[in-house]
Amino acid sequence: MSYSELSIEERATIQVSHAQGMSMRQVARMMGRAPSTISREIRRNQQPDGRYCVPHAQHLRHERRATCRPRRKLLPGGERFALVLYLLRQRLSPEQIAGKLRHMTIPSLRDAYVCRETIYDAIHALPVGELRKELIHCLRQGKSTRKPRRGQVDRRGQIPEMVSIHLRPPEVGKREMPGHWEGDLIKGKANASAVGTLVELSSGYLILAKMHDATATSAVEGFSAALNRMPLAARKSLTYDQGREMAKHAEITQHTGVAIYFCDPHSPWQRGSNENINGLIRQYLPKGTDLSVHSQEELDAIALELNMRPRKRFDFKCPIEMMEELMAKCHEGPSSIQ
Repeated sequence: MSYSELSIEERATIQVSHAQGMSMRQVARMMGRAPSTISREIRRNQQPDGRYCVPHAQHLRHERRATCRPRRKLLPGGERFALVLYLLRQRLSPEQIAGKLRHMTIPSLRDAYVCRETIYDAIHALPVGELRKELIHCLRQGKSTRKPRRGQVDRRGQIPEMVSIHLRPPEVGKREMPGHWEGDLIKGKANASAVGTLVELSSGYLILAKMHDATATSAVEGFSAALNRMPLAARKSLTYDQGREMAKHAEITQHTGVAIYFCDPHSPWQRGSNENINGLIRQYLPKGTDLSVHSQEELDAIALELNMRPRKRFDFKCPIEMMEELMAKCHEGPSSIQ
């Protein structure tokens, strides 16, 4: 059951009944209300002399409503809403927008900060229409409900000479030095096309690799070419799931020098950074589309845009800045990052 506020007619009933000396339980039973509702109403809104009067009760009610519900910070038509609208259309998440607004140095925009929950509330409070639909589509997931997972095929034992993630060096989990990656494939319509994704753990730096299909041979070609674009100091390890496209993982190690470790079956949280970045990539490469139409140059442009987005865990620096700083510490010039 949900609570509804007392109407002015109900307050009039309370006034008459209270003046006639009826008990609160009698009044509550007559009105179909809880006794606590009647007692609270009389206690909060009665006059100093103990009498209950409807005009006085309504006046106190309006005063409390004015103070308990401050004016919304994000209203359509305002300058702050227009700024948030622009940043949403640049594919920034509400959390990234909030972080960016907090660190604004332009004097006229120093008071523009709103938290991420305010941004979410403002989007969902919009009336049904094209603007609301557009802004929800700009959010990372873009769906009002979560699609239930279907049964999954157990692929254990199908990849030869796998090395478990539990044998991975401890330095990988610390994320202090560059060169440790997480990888995956995102697939297109009918699983006929695919794009390889690689994210570097210490910086969040992303590489997208064009694949001819989702076969092991394409994975060797695509991931090898992508990793070899990076300097040697940035090629140490790769953590992957147990997808069949990695059946020839030994060839990738041979071509790149990168050690490959495999997650436990059905454990996407063991590659959390990659799962997160895949959600961002889907804003550019939606599910159910043909990914083969995108050239490597187009994929590089998408990766660059994501690498320029501010990240909360880096105090809203972008991955490309973090990679340059880390590579500089490894005595590799920033210019060597491609």
